Amino acid sequence: LLSLGTGTNSEFDKTYTAEEAAKWGPLRWMLAIQQMTNAASSYMTDYYISTVFQARHSQNNYLRVQENALTGTTTEMDDASEANMELLVQVGETLLKKPVSKDSPETYEEALKRFAKLLSNRKKLRANKASY
Repeated sequence: LLSLGTGTNSEFDKTYTAEEAAKWGPLRWMLAIQQMTNAASSYMTDYYISTVFQARHSQNNYLRVQENALTGTTTEMDDASEANMELLVQVGETLLKKPVSKDSPETYEEALKRFAKLLSNRKKLRANKASY
């Protein structure tokens, strides 16, 4: 299972200060809560799915690709400007160099190559079985 996220800005402790939040009105609070809920949903889904794959001793068959430190316009789903698309390409290229997890030195680039090879091998295996 290859799970591709749209990215989040889940470093809320670095995004908001208590002084700022104390001045928020109801609409600003709703926006912050929505962002936190979306990030939490993404984290929990990843946690549950990875737990199932680990329990079945198939953790190498699951890869979640997600940037959790988006900033500025890269967090806006409706900004398809050329400048923002270039920023998102940079985010993706930077993400490829990051480790998949704190527990593994494997980068996303290495993991995606490994995953592509795994999928290709499985497709070849199915094609060979179908030809018999």
